[in-house]
Parts: sequence; C-alpha cells; structure tokens
Amino acid sequence: METAPKPGRDDPPKKDKLQTKKKKPRRYWEEETTPTGAAASPGLHRNKKRNRELRPQKPKNTHTPKKSRISKKPQILKKPREQRNPEPQRSLSGAQDPFPGPAPVPVEVAQKFRRIDKSKKLPHSKSKTRSRLEVAEAEEEEISVKAARSELLLAEEPGFLEGEDGEDTAKICQADIVEAVDIASAAKHFDLNLRQFGPYRLNYSQTGRHLAFGGRRGHVAALDWVTKRLTCEINVMEAVRDIRFLHSEALLAVAQNRWLHIYDNQGIELHCIRRCDRITRLEFLPFHFLLATSSETGFLTYLDVSVGKIVVALNARAGRLDVMTQNPYNAVIHLGHSNGTVSLWSPAMKEPLAKILCHRGGVRAVAVDSTGMLMATSGLDHQLKIFDLRGTFQPLSARTLPLGAGHLAFSQRGLLAAGMGDVVNIWTGQGKASPPSLEKPYLTHRLSGHVHGLQFCPFEDVLGVGHSGGITSMLVPGAAEPNFDGLESNPYRSRKQRQEWEVKALLEKVPAELICLDPRALAEVDVISLEQEKKERIERLGYDPESKAPFQPKPKQKGRSSTASLVKRKRKVMDEEHRDKVRQSLEQQSQKQAKAAKPVGARPSALDRFVR
Repeated sequence: METAPKPGRDDPPKKDKLQTKKKKPRRYWEEETTPTGAAASPGLHRNKKRNRELRPQKPKNTHTPKKSRISKKPQILKKPREQRNPEPQRSLSGAQDPFPGPAPVPVEVAQKFRRIDKSKKLPHSKSKTRSRLEVAEAEEEEISVKAARSELLLAEEPGFLEGEDGEDTAKICQADIVEAVDIASAAKHFDLNLRQFGPYRLNYSQTGRHLAFGGRRGHVAALDWVTKRLTCEINVMEAVRDIRFLHSEALLAVAQNRWLHIYDNQGIELHCIRRCDRITRLEFLPFHFLLATSSETGFLTYLDVSVGKIVVALNARAGRLDVMTQNPYNAVIHLGHSNGTVSLWSPAMKEPLAKILCHRGGVRAVAVDSTGMLMATSGLDHQLKIFDLRGTFQPLSARTLPLGAGHLAFSQRGLLAAGMGDVVNIWTGQGKASPPSLEKPYLTHRLSGHVHGLQFCPFEDVLGVGHSGGITSMLVPGAAEPNFDGLESNPYRSRKQRQEWEVKALLEKVPAELICLDPRALAEVDVISLEQEKKERIERLGYDPESKAPFQPKPKQKGRSSTASLVKRKRKVMDEEHRDKVRQSLEQQSQKQAKAAKPVGARPSALDRFVR
C-alpha cells in the first residue's frame, strides 16, 4: 500500500534569500573575482563572501542560540596607517599614475621666492608667539614652493635686439624692426599726426591696455591703443599741463591751466578740485589711492581719490615744482629743484625724508626704476647720472650729453630712455635691478618734433613718446615684463572683473601714514622704543614687574581648581607682592630723604631717639 509522501522530502529545496537577491553589477574599475571552494555558490555576492571570511570561527562543541537571518554588519579590521594604501593610486579608467604626488621643486628655484631668512634664529619669546612665528614660516615655505612650481606656466621670456657681428643696434631704425617682427607686433608701432594741438603729454593705464594723452592747447583723448578704438575725445578749451589715469581706465585726472579736473571714460567732467590750482605735474599711487600734485606755488598736495579729501599739503619751500616722479617700490615722491637737489617726500612727514645733491645746475628730469634701487637724473649741466637709493645715495655712473635730457623713463626690465630735443636714446644693462650702461645706446630714434613726454607701456615692448608733432609708439624689444599677474593687472579683464578688482583694491588700501623709505622696517620691532617704555614703567612703579616669573598656582582637588579660583589666587599673590615692593620702595625713599636732610658732621640731638 502506497503511502503519501511526506511534505518537504522530495520537494526541491528552497533558495536562500541571499541567493535570490539581485546580483550587484560590477563596475569597470573593479577587479573581477571568482568564487573558490566547492561550497561557494555562483550567486553569492563578493562582499558577503568577504564578510563571512572575516568573521571569527567558533568551536563546534559550544552551543549557539538560533540567530535570525538578518545578520548584523560585520566589522572590518582596520589596517595600520602606513599599510592602508600600499599600492599606487588608480584613476577611474584603471590606469596607474607613474608619477604619484606633487612634482618635486629644486631648492634653488624655491629659494628665489622666499621672503623669510631662516639663517636668523627665532628670538626667545613666549611659546604662543613662537608658535605663531613657526606657523608663518611654514606657510611662507609652502607658498614659495607653489610659486616655484607655477613658474613653469610662465611661457613668455624676455628677449633683446641682437645685431650681427660688429653691428651697432643703435643704427637699426624702427622701419627695419617693423619688417622683422610679426603682424601683431608691427601694428603696435604707429604715429599720430596731431600738430594742431601739440605738444602732448601721455600716460598708460596700469594694465597697459589704454592710452591717454593731452595737448597743450586743450586736446584730451583716451583710446584702446591695441585695437585703436577711441574711448573719448574732448577739448577743454584750456591749457593741459599733465594727464594721469587713476586706479582704472574709467577715471582720468587732467591738470588744466587753473584747477584739477576729473573725467570719466566718456569724457564727462565729474569733479573740479579748486584747492589744487596751478598744477604742473601729476603722479598717482595705486596702492594708496593717492593723487600727488605739484604746483607753481611750491606745494606738494596729496588727494585721496577714494573719499575725495586732501590728505596733506606740504610746502617744499623751493619755488616752482615742475619735476616730479614716484618710487614704485615705496611710494615716495621725488621732487627736482632749481638748486640741483632732489628731495624725497612722504605724506607722514612735513619735512623731506632726504635731500640729494645731484647736479651743479637745476634738475630737468628724474626717473626711478621699478625695483626702487636706481634713480636717474638729468640737469642743466648736461649730465645724466644714475644714483643708488639703497641708503648710500651715491652716483654709480655719469655721462655728459650734447643737449641734455629733458625727459627720462625706466622700463619694467630696467631700460632707460632719455628725450633730448627731437631724439630719443635708450640704454640697457645686464638685467633687472642692474644699472644701465651709459657708454653705448641700445636704440636711437629721431622724431618729427621736440620730446614733451616719455613712458614705457607696461607688459608691452613699446615706448610711448609725446612730442610737438603728436604721439609716437616705438618698438623696444626686451623693455617690458613678458608675464603679467592676472589677479593684479590683467590687460584682458572684462568690466565685471574690473569692478571686482576695484572693490578688493579698496579693501586692501594702504594708509598714507605707512609711506617711508624702507617698507621692510614696518614689520620690524622698535627695540629702542620698547626699552624706553620699560624704563619709564620701572620708574613709575618703583620696581621691575618682569624681574620675577609670574606665580602659577597648583591645582587642587574637589572642584577647587576652577578658572575663577585660579585667577583669584593669582590676583591675591600679585597684590601681596605689589604691596611688599611698594612698601620697600617707600622705605628706601624715606631713608634717602632722611640722609639728605641730616647735614654731614652735625652733632647728634636729643630728639633723634624719636626718629624711626
């Protein structure tokens, strides 16, 4: 007799829930692993298998309670820190990086960008101050390494005009240079024939993209000289003596016959400053937002263009001021006088910082290079001299010119240009921060009129010359810095970028009181003043408070070492020490007074017994 089969004996076994789960797809960067062992199921997930292998094995004889199918998340054993990434890192494509980590930087290259001298040991100071100094050194070293690594991105290199064997480069004219260079560079050489309103003064913007020029007979114009697009052109119907761009190409300062006028890039007059009258020369300090003006009355005036107020007006007491320039390194104004001296001025001082006797006659022109180390002067004695401004103020070289230089200008790479009548001579040196050699000119160019203004264009090998016949743009190979800082002076910035830069520059404006001969002295400690203050404090208190180490209370148990209690104990001990020292000082003073009041050699009195 057949019996019914028991349920579950011949039926197919039920699949495990882990096997019925959907298999996770394998990513292309993951390595494919095959299950090992006879009991391994092809549908089992790799992660589950790895987790099972990491579980510790328990002995077989011990009784284990029945667990639910939902197991807890297994704990993965942590590897030591040095063994976490033993293999090279892989990218998403699976390829290995043959050069992992940042690129190495040579020590010599990084040393060029360092500003902190590590040869000097840190001063013995408090631990908090010392830790701050160490953090500053570490940050400076990291920044220098980043700057050295990013130097590889500066693809442009400066180059000079080189002639053949025995050829004099001064005999090469501008037409030959224009034929040899490319079309874009050749377009930078042009002549503007403006004889009707000359002679002209000119000025380039801080980025070197825009050019402004003003004629003696009232003609004022501004243009993008690269694209030759005219921005504005007006006639002020008054003599124009000098012209300057302010912090951007949107504002223009014009020194007219009577007062100082401010125009925008559309030629609209915005301001008329009548307190600045009879102006002869203008200079703008970009990091201080100061417009320096020199007048016929002998006053040097500083105008803060950010707030529209005059900071200070200094009387030079040297007559008419028509020779002025600025030092780009420390923002000190250099004035040339008729007695052959050059005076250095700062708005923080009413007297000149220094006076240098340069020529036997009056000074005609002054120029300072971008590093602030060299100053070139020319005088009525037909002498052209170069002075060292690093504290010695001694002449490095001199040369006698046939006509004398009426205008001087330094380029970013240290080239010196001098305008003598209708001829412009350019001298070059060994490189930046080296004095140019005055023996042999580098380039020579003859103009159609007498020179009235000179300036090298920033970041372009171009020299702008204003003369009685108009404006001439000369090509001077190797004159400018080939690489520009896009965050500071970007010639290709848009209007929005210019506005953002203007806001940041206003937030980082340097106060006028910090202008001095040596800007590095602002970061140093005035040891003499500190010692004087310490002596005055000792005399005022009657004792030296820093002679003994401060009291440090010992910690107590049972909550009696709170911050308030520690402060109270410190204050109590300090007050007691202060009372003792004051009492001792009073006793010493009374003894000194008693000795001074009692005459020497006098007979003792019966009342001396009552003296304590």
